[in-house]
Amino acid sequence: MPGVTREQIERAKQVNILDYVLKHEPDNVKRIGNAYYLKDHDSFTISNGLWIWRSQDIGGKNVIDYLIKVRGYSFVDAVRHLAGDAVQYTQITPNAKPPPKPKLAFALPSRNGDNERVIAYLQGRGIAKPLIFDCIERGSIFESARWHNCVFVGRDDNRKARYATLRGTNTDFKRDADGSDKRFGFTLPPTNSGSDTVAVFESPVDALSHQVLNPDIDGWRLSLGCTALSALTNFLERHGEVKSIVVCTDNDDAGNKAAKKIAELPDITAVRSLPPAGHKDWNDVLKAGISKPSLIGRLETAKTEAAEINSLVGRERTGGSLCL
Repeated sequence: MPGVTREQIERAKQVNILDYVLKHEPDNVKRIGNAYYLKDHDSFTISNGLWIWRSQDIGGKNVIDYLIKVRGYSFVDAVRHLAGDAVQYTQITPNAKPPPKPKLAFALPSRNGDNERVIAYLQGRGIAKPLIFDCIERGSIFESARWHNCVFVGRDDNRKARYATLRGTNTDFKRDADGSDKRFGFTLPPTNSGSDTVAVFESPVDALSHQVLNPDIDGWRLSLGCTALSALTNFLERHGEVKSIVVCTDNDDAGNKAAKKIAELPDITAVRSLPPAGHKDWNDVLKAGISKPSLIGRLETAKTEAAEINSLVGRERTGGSLCL
């Protein structure tokens, strides 16, 4: 395939990212305030001539990079397309649906040097410090490097990370990492590894909250990552000793529908456990009984507390990942 000229590269660089997506992907763009979002990548934003894909920790203003890193183009195809020349392999035409995004291999976000913001965030949600430290030490929770998100990790039976869901520590951002396998949800193990009971939640924070509120209930706690049941059915296949499910999904329409589906699973006993009246989920219950200090105040507290857990995690860290 022929290459491209310097003149073609310069023409391609002049294309504005917002102009490009509005022309070539109009059905894939939504506007919220002054920012534009891609519907097929909900952590992808365009604002002030820049694009950022938060879940992948990449961004820029060059549309060439966008086509290569997001849409799977080769450099030559991207330049020829933007320069107005024919593209041999991948051609996007105006008003057409965007090409299918390439399937990305799962990888955990890069780890931050400490977990101060995550500790502060979780304590602000009412989660007890010893439980936070235990999860960080086991590699189930950590702070991402660039955006300082709280990363909740799901692992398989060999302790290999297979799933991660991200939550902003000072924003409403939430998203599963690309390539995540939702069959492997975030779990809190029981003291008795042979426990025959699993409590099921929609989110990791609800699972953590339930453990804080009910420390004497010794069973598995599993986050579904919303209301799909793939994490639960996979868990039951891997844990044949589990015969009882405590259904702790949210007290709303979606949570109640999920509870009904769980109750219909064969060879299992399911009991619905709703949060107390007036509360939607278990973190609401927990937060109702705590004060809400500012993030800055929690960060100041977390700075001293983080030294404890960082000394523990430091002994496990090799090449930016935990050896578990």
